[in-house]
This record gives sequence, structure tokens and C-alpha cells, in this order.
Amino acid sequence: MQLHFSFIIPVYNRPNEIEELLESFVKLETNTNYEIVIIEDGSNITSKVIVEKYNSQLNISYFYKENSGPGDSRNYGMQKAKGNYFIILDSDCILPNHYLKAVEDGLEKKYVDCFGGPDAAHQSFSNLQKAINFSMTAFITTGGIRGNAKSVDKFQPRSFNMGLSQKGFMATNGFGNIHPGEDPDLSIRLWELGYKTKLISEAFVYHKRRISWSKFYNQVRKFGLVRPILNIWHPRTKKVTYWFPTIFCLALIFSIILFLFSINLPLYMFCGYYLLAFIMALYKTKHPLIAFQALVAITIQFFGYGIAFLKSTVYLTILNRKPEQQFPELFFKTK
Repeated sequence: MQLHFSFIIPVYNRPNEIEELLESFVKLETNTNYEIVIIEDGSNITSKVIVEKYNSQLNISYFYKENSGPGDSRNYGMQKAKGNYFIILDSDCILPNHYLKAVEDGLEKKYVDCFGGPDAAHQSFSNLQKAINFSMTAFITTGGIRGNAKSVDKFQPRSFNMGLSQKGFMATNGFGNIHPGEDPDLSIRLWELGYKTKLISEAFVYHKRRISWSKFYNQVRKFGLVRPILNIWHPRTKKVTYWFPTIFCLALIFSIILFLFSINLPLYMFCGYYLLAFIMALYKTKHPLIAFQALVAITIQFFGYGIAFLKSTVYLTILNRKPEQQFPELFFKTK
């Protein structure tokens, strides 16, 4: 089957991000024809002027719609797209110049109706962005839970860098109205229909993650709240590894209490873990400050996700609360 690619990019009040992303499209090394579909999701600060700037260099379709969240906006873009294979990107991504060739090579080697690619930190990113990128992608943190090419589990693509065939979109009706969590939900529904997913490791993007410490905490907290909802919706996908951040948090708190009573070994073990993380971050980033910030990011990631996961589990499985009623901030209302 001849693949015709449509890039689907929702954006909300981020024209500067779109300009950086479109500039990376200009630098793509490819002879493949593709289109870019940008969906303005009810923005007050639109990207229209930026899009018009690149219209002469790129094949761009631009749509403005009322705000309904990223999942519904991606669905809207796929409905408007002309291609038969969609590549979904977040607006805060930058493409390396080999990106589309890596996608084509990966799908030619083994075709799947849904793929995901990893993310990396660009040299232009701030120290904080690089530290958080390490925390989100390192295998010794919750980044190791998301799956990889050698994982014994199925890979769940993430929508900041995700491919989906038109056939897969039509079969599933695309993303649901939960956010975050709409991408693993879609992956699981694809599996249930017999479709395959995989990681194309060479098709990475530079993911800026428009981040401050507070925004990062809120992001991972929402991830923790969402996972028990997905476990209820798709009980066969439950894994004990989803409990690891919660266990980490409780064990760290308990080890500090034991340390106050002169029982030192448990806390020393955590010190060893943080030392290993520091060495790994220093090796990757070559920057002591970033390596130290990575330790802060790891702690925020574990506690933000782990405590929220426990809270959500208690509310939904013990107290039998309805997800939409207990956590309305995780659901977009669509017309």
C-alpha cells in the first residue's frame, strides 16, 4: 500500500512553538510528499500569521475550532486530512531532519497501523527541560514503565509522537475525551481490535515539554490519576509496575522514619539509588547542575505520580466513585 502522510498538530495559544516546529519541517531531508494539518483549538493567541509565513514552503491546512481538548482536536484534524497515514505531534516538538525517513524505513521493515517514537532533549533546551527529559525517559524512573523495543510488554505510543493509519482511526473513532491518558486508551482499543503497535526508536522528536517545576508536578500528578481509570476501563492491562512509584514514595517516607530511630540501611539504599541516577544523568548531559536538577525531577515525578495513583485507586476501586464525577478536570466535554 502506498502511504500518504498527514501530520496532525493541535495547538492552543502557542504560536512560537508552531514556528519552531514548522521551521524543522522545512529542514526535513525527504523526497516524500506530505501535508501538515494544524488545528487551532480555540486559542486566544492564534498561529494564523505564523502558518501564513510558511504556506509558500510547506503544504499546510489550517483550521480553527472551539476548544475541546487535544484528543478531539486530533480527531478533527484526521477527519479533515487527505492522507491515509496520520502522524500526530504535539506543538512543542521539533523534528530532526531524518524523522520522516526513519518513519518510512520503520513501517517498510514491519508495517503496523500504529507506531510511537521516543523523545529527546535538543541542545537548545534549558537546563530544566533537559533535567525533566532525563527523568521522563530514563529506564530507572517511571520512563522505564512506558515500554521500549525490548520490553516484554506491548508498546503504548504517546501522542506527542505517534502514527495512526486511517484504517485504525476509522475502526476506533480515534481518541476519547480523557486527557491525559487518551493515547494509551487508544492503543489498548487498537489491540482489542487486533491491530499492532510498535516503537520506531529512530523516529524521535525533540520534545520541549513547556515546563516549570509546578507544571511538571501537575502533569505527572494527572498521569497518576488517569492510570487507575484506564485499569478500570481495560482491566486486562493492569500491571504491578504501575504501583512502583507509589511503593517508592511510601518506602522512602518509611526509610526516613526508620533513620530517626537509627535504622540506617533503608535510607542508605535510597541514597545509592539517587547516586546512580546522578551519575547516569551526569554521563548523559555532561552537566553537574542538570544532573542535580534531574534528582529533583525524579523525586517530583515519583511523588506526583505515585501519590495521585494511590488517591485515584482509593476513590475509584474502594469508594466506587465515578471517574467523570471524581476527576472532572480530566475529561473534556465534546459536542
